[in-house]
Amino acid sequence: MMVKNQDRGEKGFRKLLVWQKAHQLALAVYRIAKKFPKREVFGLTSQLCRAVVSVPANIAEGYASGGEGQLKRHLNIAQGSLAEVEYYLILAKDLNYLSSDVYQECESLRSEVGFLLHRLIKSIDQKV
Repeated sequence: MMVKNQDRGEKGFRKLLVWQKAHQLALAVYRIAKKFPKREVFGLTSQLCRAVVSVPANIAEGYASGGEGQLKRHLNIAQGSLAEVEYYLILAKDLNYLSSDVYQECESLRSEVGFLLHRLIKSIDQKV
């Protein structure tokens, strides 16, 4: 399971590169969402934050479940949440809540998380 070499001291889900990147994405989204208009606090801000938090949370929950079937199920849920994040970032950019540069930074990280999730799911499929 794609693990960063420098983090060998970490235990559990925190050692997974996909979780580390998803956590970085969640932190980045929370930073940018603070700057959204106040009127969006119960709208786009809430939806985006809930979706982005779901990604690393589902990776953690699936990893803790102990079985590859449960892990795969939670990774698939994380993929769905990541697709929501993709749309909400597009919407935020189109509403001019994000600059193109900030959008691109977040989208690049989101894309990387998506790639890592896909690879991890495929590696589970190959074991079965």
